Amino acid sequence: MNDDAPYPPDRTDDELARLDITVLLRYGLTAEPGTRRTALFGDGAAAAAVLLDRLGTEPRSVAFLADTVRAGGLARAAELPEPLPRPEAAVLVREWLRAGAELAGGIAADDTAATWLHAVATVIEAKRLTRARGRSA
Repeated sequence: MNDDAPYPPDRTDDELARLDITVLLRYGLTAEPGTRRTALFGDGAAAAAVLLDRLGTEPRSVAFLADTVRAGGLARAAELPEPLPRPEAAVLVREWLRAGAELAGGIAADDTAATWLHAVATVIEAKRLTRARGRSA
């Protein structure tokens, strides 16, 4: 196998967009490292990135939200009137924040959610860079 060739994804963007991120958060945020946590940080982060990217969300906005979650917690972030600048994205991410806050997982869940949001921001950025390179080629 050629190590330079990208590994084909298991799911398309459309398939990822249909995943229930709220469920992945409920089961992955407080889970011990293993299958549920891997699903949250794998397909869950990719799915969230697809949805937010389609709504025109800037990666830096998601990263800022991640820092806000780390500093103030999921419950506080869920109460923000505008957790992300675009209204459609704000409604979507607020649902995710509330799902995480309902777990009452404390600081550990808040930190895991913040790390997950940073992963989502990274995937959005990677998708944008890949598209930009494709247009310039």
